[in-house]
Amino acid sequence: MALDSKVPKGPIKDKWTDYKNHIDLVNPANKRNIDIIVVGTGLAGGSAAATLAELGYNVKAFAYQDSPRRAHSIAAQGGINAAKNYQGDGDSTYRLFYDTVKGGDYRAREANVYRLAEVSANIIDQCVAQGVPFARDYGGLLDNRSFGGVLVSRTFYAKGQTGQQLLLGAYSAMNRQIARGKIQMFNRHEMMDVVIVDGKARGIIARNLVTGEIERHSAHAVVIGSGGYGNVFFLSTNAMGSNVSAGWKIHKKGAHFANPCYTQIHPTCIPVHGENQSKLTLMSESLRNDGRIWVPKKKEDAEAIRAHKLKATDIAEEDRDYYLERRYPAFGNLVPRDVASRAAKERADAGYGVGHNETGEAVFLDFAFAIERYGKEQALIKGLDQNNKALITDLGKKVVEAKYGNLFQMYEKIVDENPYETPMMIYPAVHYTMGGVWVDYNLMTTIPGCYCIGEANFSDHGANRLGASALMQGLADGYFVLPYTIGDYLSNDIRTGTIPTDTPEFDQAEKEVREKVDFFINNNGTKSVDHFHKRLGKIMWNKVGMARNEKGLKEAMTEIKALREEFWKDVKVPGTADTYNEELAKAGRVADFLELGELFAKDALERNESCGGHFREESAEEDGPQKGEAKRDDENFAYVAAWEYKGEPAKAVLHKEELEFKDIELKQRSYK
Repeated sequence: MALDSKVPKGPIKDKWTDYKNHIDLVNPANKRNIDIIVVGTGLAGGSAAATLAELGYNVKAFAYQDSPRRAHSIAAQGGINAAKNYQGDGDSTYRLFYDTVKGGDYRAREANVYRLAEVSANIIDQCVAQGVPFARDYGGLLDNRSFGGVLVSRTFYAKGQTGQQLLLGAYSAMNRQIARGKIQMFNRHEMMDVVIVDGKARGIIARNLVTGEIERHSAHAVVIGSGGYGNVFFLSTNAMGSNVSAGWKIHKKGAHFANPCYTQIHPTCIPVHGENQSKLTLMSESLRNDGRIWVPKKKEDAEAIRAHKLKATDIAEEDRDYYLERRYPAFGNLVPRDVASRAAKERADAGYGVGHNETGEAVFLDFAFAIERYGKEQALIKGLDQNNKALITDLGKKVVEAKYGNLFQMYEKIVDENPYETPMMIYPAVHYTMGGVWVDYNLMTTIPGCYCIGEANFSDHGANRLGASALMQGLADGYFVLPYTIGDYLSNDIRTGTIPTDTPEFDQAEKEVREKVDFFINNNGTKSVDHFHKRLGKIMWNKVGMARNEKGLKEAMTEIKALREEFWKDVKVPGTADTYNEELAKAGRVADFLELGELFAKDALERNESCGGHFREESAEEDGPQKGEAKRDDENFAYVAAWEYKGEPAKAVLHKEELEFKDIELKQRSYK
């Protein structure tokens, strides 16, 4: 199958407008006769469900949580990007487009990224109209802050809880449509499979997680907005329920899975603190606006901190290495996430880490300078004594608390240290996934009538997502892109009528789902689901993690396959299938992770270059000012890797979507 991205012709700045001018539409009276299933009700799925229902379609929305308000989007902290140039610092649609393509290490589709930048400004207006309480400056205008990989302030935020506020906006829009009967909401329902009829996605099989009942649901189109797959590593910043299963189910029915090796390691997370830990906690990248990252210059100081013989505050200023500011003077602490993460790993590997575990896997994020700076500014404004250190500290803390208070509170509760008085300890952790289901310009997968939006698709972020762009992409897809493009497809279905569920295709799909559920309940194994998930996570982190090499990737593929075979023989799922059974739900999700993990390693092995979040040790700059930085190979790897399912992950077939760069020059990234 040849991959057709369906990117419109013409100048990039006109593509989206011209495209909308010429696509087929469904008139309002006909929308009432068309059904759409939306799987996932986070920012992408929630905004899509609300908008499609507002337009007049009949929507069935599915969430495995007890409410859309519990979608993992709620955990996003720092903000949402938009090219509104409120700061007057030179931002524009083109600059957001450029920063996103460059930040993604030139591995994104130009046309999609430009459209994302173009509609970004509309998102802010939409959310303000919904009542989202964005931060405002002294004059009452919406405030902005900066994030990594950019030289402007374009990030709109609501303290450190932007995702929560945006999700509540989408949820309120959904609730209005639920009350009108335009959205049927299925909470505590998990999609178990997609149903293909005559080559088109025409419904899903869902399981009621409370009663165990297997249900058939039909529609004229199916939209997947089920988030990312970071939990393939077991430990990640994702909610523990986040999974790949909806995307993986459609992959196994014909949707290509693209760039699975593109996974983002977030540089500012609370370090791992024990073997029994089940997830990691993110500290927002927004903290890098005011926090300075450092490690001791002397190894003996780092060793003393690890041994609890010295504290961070004991290290004199001249004995601190602000390594990001030293290595990347132009961007400093605000380099992109992949660059900051690798730099932290390099310092820890070299023996300068300050964590209290054997490996010292932590660096400091220090707010003392920001507290002093803000304190002096406030003292000057209020006409107070700028030489009174206690007063300056108190005033500065209040400013920092107003900007980041809930984040500092979270840190103190988890680590039991006061970050106003001692630097935070942070270290990189698995966060966002740039890979996902391949989609064309319309956001349609390689299965006709099956769409994929938000983090679940292979995204507009290339090989590395810039901070505050996840919320932007999810809401752009749901509010402003999919509602147009899906109409072009559904215009052919205005006379189709309701899709029946008493057909051989639904029979077969339900049969397969029941067989898998019965297998898990009846398998007489001895090991828990978590036992296998943790072992998978260790293989992934050690051999497919922040740095990868040919030997490790080949070993990972062999080990994951063996682990998967052991899982199917020896997994133990307690309880029954006809009641709420979290272990049963988890078993199905981990089964999918065990297949994805191998494809992930295969994709990383195939891509013998370094780009963004994918760092191959064999492909690093060997000398010059860029020594040690990721080295892309544009001649051989300027493509999207889209994998077709052929049974075993090792047998997956690679399809390449060649990437063209007509509006941005293709060159090695530099943040120095």
